[in-house]
Amino acid sequence: MKKDFISIADWSSSELNDLLDLSFKLKSYPANYNRALEGKSIAMIFEKQSLRTHVTFDIGIYQLGGHSVYLTQADINLGKRESLYDVSKNLERWTDGVIIRTFAHQNCVDMAVYMKVPVINALTDTEHPCQALADFMTIKERFGDFKNRKFVFVGDGNNVCHSLMLMAAKLGMDFVATTPEGYEPDSKIIGEAERAAKLSGASVDIVNDPRKAVENADVVYTDVWTSMGQEREREARLVAFHDFQVNASLMRLAKSSAIFMHCLPAHRGEEVTDDVIDSGQSVVWDESENRLHTEKAILYTLLHG
Repeated sequence: MKKDFISIADWSSSELNDLLDLSFKLKSYPANYNRALEGKSIAMIFEKQSLRTHVTFDIGIYQLGGHSVYLTQADINLGKRESLYDVSKNLERWTDGVIIRTFAHQNCVDMAVYMKVPVINALTDTEHPCQALADFMTIKERFGDFKNRKFVFVGDGNNVCHSLMLMAAKLGMDFVATTPEGYEPDSKIIGEAERAAKLSGASVDIVNDPRKAVENADVVYTDVWTSMGQEREREARLVAFHDFQVNASLMRLAKSSAIFMHCLPAHRGEEVTDDVIDSGQSVVWDESENRLHTEKAILYTLLHG
């Protein structure tokens, strides 16, 4: 039975830990896996702009011995020039897997239903599971484990926040999202995370006071205040999120050993200041590098053999 990588919620804690273990092996011994996808072709559908996801998947497929075909919205005009179903059934006949970066999460879910080959969520408006896997690899590199550690997400309860919250809950790390009122994470995903946290012994909290939230944090994470597709809300969001900037004053409330994380791209001077993102506490470039290794682990797990 084929498996997809659509949501962190679909994967058990043991499966996620297996992916992380494989990511470390791929990082340390890449030559051992350079023929893992030999003869396999993967389609990459990108409706949204991308630097890290596009480059790391493209290079990752190449390093595993596979071949990628990159398709933009201009190439296929998904759902308009041709239905999602018809695109899926065509690609199913030619490829061994599909990576899709789209707006509506349902597009990703439906494509996985329509296709007999694995589908990987490279970002939707609801989740960004590939980013979360790389982030937790980075945390494990720095701290060695997740138990008895506090993860604080500061800003918008968006797709990245959703995947991080689910990942923390699955792996036993206490999670706090601090957002302005009205910008909290989706209630259904909070509920899913809370159920997972009960099994792992973790906690999930949603608060509106960033300074209280960051106290004694091991990880302080932020993302842009205005995501792709929300450009019309930019001015209102700049006002709403004014007190949620991660700056040196806020970071001082966290543990002295705390790390700063950001999925990038960063809007410097908005959600984060230069003195934080460029500080010794920042691991943003480690996160970026680890996208390559974790995405290779996903590809290997779903497509090898």
